[in-house]
Amino acid sequence: MNCPHAETDRAGRDAEVITIDPMVQDLDGETLRLRDAGVLARIDLLGVPAWAVTRHAEARQLLVDPRLVKDIDAWGAWRSGAVTRAWPLIGMIDAGRSMFTVDGAEHRRLRTKTSQALTPRRLEAIRPDIEKFTEELLDDLDAAQGEDGVVDLKAVFAQPLPMKVVGMLMGVDASQHAMLTRQYKAFFSMLTPQDERLALLAELDVFYAGLVREKTARPTDDLTSALILAEEGGEPLTEEEVVGNLKAMVAAGHETTIGLVLNAVRALLSHPGQLRKVLDGEIGWDAVIEETLRWDTPTTHLLMRFATEDIAVGDGVIRTGEGVVISYRAIGRDTEQHGPDADTFDITRPTRNRHLTFGHGPHICPGAALSRVEAGIALPALFARFPELRLAVPDEEITRLPVMTQNDMAAFPVLLG
Repeated sequence: MNCPHAETDRAGRDAEVITIDPMVQDLDGETLRLRDAGVLARIDLLGVPAWAVTRHAEARQLLVDPRLVKDIDAWGAWRSGAVTRAWPLIGMIDAGRSMFTVDGAEHRRLRTKTSQALTPRRLEAIRPDIEKFTEELLDDLDAAQGEDGVVDLKAVFAQPLPMKVVGMLMGVDASQHAMLTRQYKAFFSMLTPQDERLALLAELDVFYAGLVREKTARPTDDLTSALILAEEGGEPLTEEEVVGNLKAMVAAGHETTIGLVLNAVRALLSHPGQLRKVLDGEIGWDAVIEETLRWDTPTTHLLMRFATEDIAVGDGVIRTGEGVVISYRAIGRDTEQHGPDADTFDITRPTRNRHLTFGHGPHICPGAALSRVEAGIALPALFARFPELRLAVPDEEITRLPVMTQNDMAAFPVLLG
């Protein structure tokens, strides 16, 4: 549960510790407690202490601070053995070598090919494919209604769409999409026993290694092949590096968009006046997408960076070897950045109130533009096909999955008309 308690920090000061609830029973309450705790909140992640950054300005600075690194070997708790592979969240940090786990020149080398594959030109080229997938899934949504007219918007529409898109980009056969969805769902869930979670990671490594070998032998026009094929004069990525990039990209590439689409629909259905402005053309869908990203972030907490030396932040100090979590949901509700009404969903909010939901600096999410394009196609198409779309249950009955890092719902039952 999100129950605060006290500990004495390394400077001898009493600090409130906020336990991040693995069951995600009160995300709004947890977000408020984190924000009220100050720029740096002392948190407990399943028994492991860390700092959570909760403010926009300080997060922006820290995300480009070279003293905070992704290298797990810089983490004091890992070096001392206080944290081992038995910790349920370790797979999100010690995830193999990829652009998500290294810094500096090595990060740039590992990231370049991915960035080249997701350029604005490339995204425009695949727009017809995304539109086609969207229309097919809207047909499925219509056909999937039960006798009572209820259908799960997540299972039938919001979840398969980004998996289809990222699968196409990576060259993953459609027959494997359902398997990958199940694997990642089990990996993120706090209900999955750790031995099973580690086995899932091993299975994913085997799957992606097989994909890499297949594309090495028979390259095609996809991101996997692009990662394998070195540019002239460039240093090729190892199989481990390609696998690491793929494993993380598929996870981030579909989970983020699921949350963005569902959170936008939920926000609009609970704010009918704002929905009407969008449907009447008074406000664009881009405003809906950006306000959703700020107000109800797809990623709640991003694990983890580590201090290579003491870093002063506000009134606190991150000590050498300590772990730092970027708490994007609290940052999105920062009243200093977004005004006293930061807890309010408002698509008319001034555009100057920029958010950091996709990160900032060298590690900014490489799939941010793709997620925006997908949502920008899916949301207007959904409401154009089903303008009377509404929740099938009271909003408070929608439950969140027990995922500590992603803002994900168990299901999203709706009525289409």
